[in-house]
Amino acid sequence: MSTLSSRRLNRTLLHRQQLDARSDAGVVAAVERRVAVQAQEPNWVHVGMAARLSGFRTADLDAAVAARALVRGPLLRGTQHLTSAADHGCLRPTVQPVLDRLVRSAYYAEHVGDLDPAVLVAAAREVLGDRTVRRRDLGAALAERFPGRKGAVMAAAVEALTPVVHDPATSAFGSWWSRRSIAVTAADVWLGQPVGAPDLPALVRRYLAAFGPADVMDLQAWCGLTRLRPVVDGMRAGLRTYRGPDGRELLDLPDAPLADEDAPAPVRFLPMFDDAVLGHRDRTRIVPEAVRRDVMPGWSMVRATVLVDGVVAATWEVVEGRLLVRPLRPLAPGEQDALEAEGATVADLVGADRDVELTSAPRTPLPGAPRP
Repeated sequence: MSTLSSRRLNRTLLHRQQLDARSDAGVVAAVERRVAVQAQEPNWVHVGMAARLSGFRTADLDAAVAARALVRGPLLRGTQHLTSAADHGCLRPTVQPVLDRLVRSAYYAEHVGDLDPAVLVAAAREVLGDRTVRRRDLGAALAERFPGRKGAVMAAAVEALTPVVHDPATSAFGSWWSRRSIAVTAADVWLGQPVGAPDLPALVRRYLAAFGPADVMDLQAWCGLTRLRPVVDGMRAGLRTYRGPDGRELLDLPDAPLADEDAPAPVRFLPMFDDAVLGHRDRTRIVPEAVRRDVMPGWSMVRATVLVDGVVAATWEVVEGRLLVRPLRPLAPGEQDALEAEGATVADLVGADRDVELTSAPRTPLPGAPRP
């Protein structure tokens, strides 16, 4: 069993995430390569695509969503993700237990806890029909049917309990929307085909193709599912095993390429909650332990980051039209030049001044998506 160094794991992750060299692939293929793209905030999705695709235009992604080739909705870890239409029908039922568990949390207890989920979903489907309905209107209709309960909470529960997708406006670059303005459609109606059946082995293979080599705990941290070890153990005959630098067993597809540990790693600006950062329970292959708390200051926050030599070396944000970069370690002159050059291209994308500002000043409140 081969032992892989941290640097080789890093370079392999960069290659599989298209962060070692920008690809000429289209936006749909790029999303499918990553399985699902974290899309809690619309503008950040575009920043992540620009880090990976050459000649990326925000209009390309917007057009793919409008054409229903890409869809946005609740998925991995119970958060909003962008997937291809072809993948959504399998991914959504496969991670449904994560979303079911979410509805059993304290947030939903008072207004949904004693409702039969099937009854709530049936009522919501009557409201939705074959239309796109604003979340606030869905909530209001449900509040009429179930008096004394909060409509917004019931509408959110419906999105977790049954497959729905959001309207294209929620994925458009430059859009600023509140949760109440989101509009939803039943996924089978929007996509013109029924949602498929769960396929855990397929999920494991897709994950390893995008994030491997990895272990079961990494897989579970990425998707939010638990008790996947028996599934993975049943697939061992078709997987390859390695040892990580700490001795952990890592699994991979047998034909998946491993990058050379001396492969170059260009500077890349990543968005908040980027999938490359979130793809493992043990994130040290891309987030050095020394900077982890700067990057992840709270249980639900992952800052926008800058990769230098393949690992997180800075965080960044846009403040009043300025692109501010906060190095987390000293930068060599060549590294700073490369960071400023790459930052200028990001500034063009988000509508900021092209002169990147390096700062050690205290951070502003945690940022949302950069305003264009």
